[in-house]
Amino acid sequence: MAGPLSLKARAVALLAQREHGAAELRRKLLRIARERARAALAEAADTTPEAATATDPAEPPDPSEDVDALLAWLQAQGYLDETRFVESRVHARAARFGTARISQELARHGLALPAEQQAALKAGEFERARLIWQRKFGAAPPADAAARARQARFLAGRGFSGEVVRRLLRGGHDELGGDE
Repeated sequence: MAGPLSLKARAVALLAQREHGAAELRRKLLRIARERARAALAEAADTTPEAATATDPAEPPDPSEDVDALLAWLQAQGYLDETRFVESRVHARAARFGTARISQELARHGLALPAEQQAALKAGEFERARLIWQRKFGAAPPADAAARARQARFLAGRGFSGEVVRRLLRGGHDELGGDE
């Protein structure tokens, strides 16, 4: 039976599942490395009782330098690319969320939306909001103020700007929303 995967193999396996930001991957790899170090210390303490008294079992050594070196190697080899991560997040989220929500998610990963992608998202934001609104509520305008407020909260929660929400709920669903 094969032993556990090396830290490098675990990193490549994580990146094979989906794109990761450097900060997110670093956090995951540090957790894995610390768990392995604790397990190794516990195993050593179980096998030799005198070794447990000779060393301090409180904390294993810090794997930060090893993980940082691995991240640098992954970036140099092209396995870890933050531009690719941003593009995949935008592609995965653009059909369901507004620009503000996508920017917020990227900020949680320690990244920013490039200006050209942000401009492209903003240009198509009205149309994306209209499609989501129609799918959720139908094409009829809100019947009363309560329905209008509920629909506005839904769209705002999806990260669409207040101006887009107002324009859409005012009856601008036939507009293109672009600069044509």
